[in-house]
Amino acid sequence: MIDTDGYRPNVGIIICNKLGQVLWAKRYGQHSWQFPQGGIKSGETPEQAMYRELYEEVGLKADHVKILASTRYWLRYKLPKRLIRWDSPEPICIGQKQRWFLLQLIADDEQITFDACGHPEFDDWRWVTYWYPVRQVVQFKCEVYRKALKEFSTPTFALMKSNSEKKREKRYRRTPNYKKNT
Repeated sequence: MIDTDGYRPNVGIIICNKLGQVLWAKRYGQHSWQFPQGGIKSGETPEQAMYRELYEEVGLKADHVKILASTRYWLRYKLPKRLIRWDSPEPICIGQKQRWFLLQLIADDEQITFDACGHPEFDDWRWVTYWYPVRQVVQFKCEVYRKALKEFSTPTFALMKSNSEKKREKRYRRTPNYKKNT
């Protein structure tokens, strides 16, 4: 499903933990790392595609995550000419237009798996600092990652602040230790 400008509709998924770190996944059998992403099928909404890709790529279900935000607009990147399939029988795809979702993982890390479907996209993952992916992703995706992370920085840092305040409250909330007079 390629649009008239040559862009394939796609969803990008940024999963964060309560510390504001993001899930960074290693492509199966490769040395490249990226956020989970995938195409939107005909008749699917971006949110439906996001949940499908979330399960297919990292084994997470809707009740394992909470949607914090989605990008207001499509973010686009062009493929390098060497990656364009000029001999494709379908319309030529020159890049991807992506709707990004920011999710908070509310399940245990152990729920993240790569064997939910028969052809894993990834073979490793780790939590990384929020801006780390912008410096590490393949160059042609760098600007899209920067834009998505910038748009999501407010809800992510609000989540981090909220969790930090909860920790601080817990640390300073002490119950008096009364001795019983006998």
